[in-house]
Amino acid sequence: MNLLVTGGAGYIGSHTVRRLLGAGHRVTVLDNLSSGHPEALPPGATLERVDLLDLEAVREVFGRVKPDGLVHFAALIEVGESMRAPARYYRNNVVGSLNLLQANAETVKAPVVFSSTAAVYGDAESTPIPEDAPKGPTSVYGETKLMTEQMLNAFERSHGVRHVKLRYFNVCGAEPGGQIGEDHPNKTHLIELALLTALGQREKMMIFGEDYPTPDGTCIRDYIHVVDLADAHVLAVQALADGGDSATYNVGLGHGFSVRQVLDAVDEVITADGLPPLTREVAPRRAGDPPSLVADSRRIKEDLGWTPHFTDLREIIRTAWEWHRQHPHGFAK
Repeated sequence: MNLLVTGGAGYIGSHTVRRLLGAGHRVTVLDNLSSGHPEALPPGATLERVDLLDLEAVREVFGRVKPDGLVHFAALIEVGESMRAPARYYRNNVVGSLNLLQANAETVKAPVVFSSTAAVYGDAESTPIPEDAPKGPTSVYGETKLMTEQMLNAFERSHGVRHVKLRYFNVCGAEPGGQIGEDHPNKTHLIELALLTALGQREKMMIFGEDYPTPDGTCIRDYIHVVDLADAHVLAVQALADGGDSATYNVGLGHGFSVRQVLDAVDEVITADGLPPLTREVAPRRAGDPPSLVADSRRIKEDLGWTPHFTDLREIIRTAWEWHRQHPHGFAK
């Protein structure tokens, strides 16, 4: 297939582009490079430096590339920043997605695989969380993703554009071998922060809240390896190519790890390399952090045959450590 991947130079996007090329697809990446890295793209991927907010430029790419399918990653992703700068998030994530869907509907009407998030659930009433759980985002970021999901539903009703929504949980890890990995402009993800702390780029690790109703008092999250997540996108692309109906899937391991468990596992990995354990400090809870977010991923396993291969937390962290140790400043030279 001839695929257009928005945000394909980003963390999850670049790992998925590699898997799509490996599956025999042709890939054009549409990315404004505001947070993506062209160095993350493998040979064989074509880069179009275009911003989704430029509707005419997006239309031009569709007219020239004529994709058979879309994989839509491009978005701002920081929960805290979304609460401080809501206009930026609504404009980038919602208007940008609307432009993409509009250009698609006007031209090829290609099916869409959408990068959504567990943040659409907000404070989940139960765990693990099924796809039909109530939606109640507690952040502007989550709201923008839910709005895009709603737009996908509308474009299917009006234009017949089928889609798969992938709601994933805490993405982590890196391509084994350390060629590509996580390199966000602002560092907010727990495992990335911990490993950069191990490399001396931060003084200590903060634990925000130790009084949650969990076994050790810290938040529990479902950590999904980025390669397993990339494989889920490849399967979703193929399902739509085979004529499958629109669907929504959670993507996670189906069990969680607490903040303390993650930091303990990081300590095991880095001390094996002769480094000291992390210095930790407990701070008050952060607003909007639910106690536990764990995926019920049975549906994608049953429908698409998806199976995660990275299930051991230490193995997941080792792949990330391999990347950060070889690239302590990310893709920067």
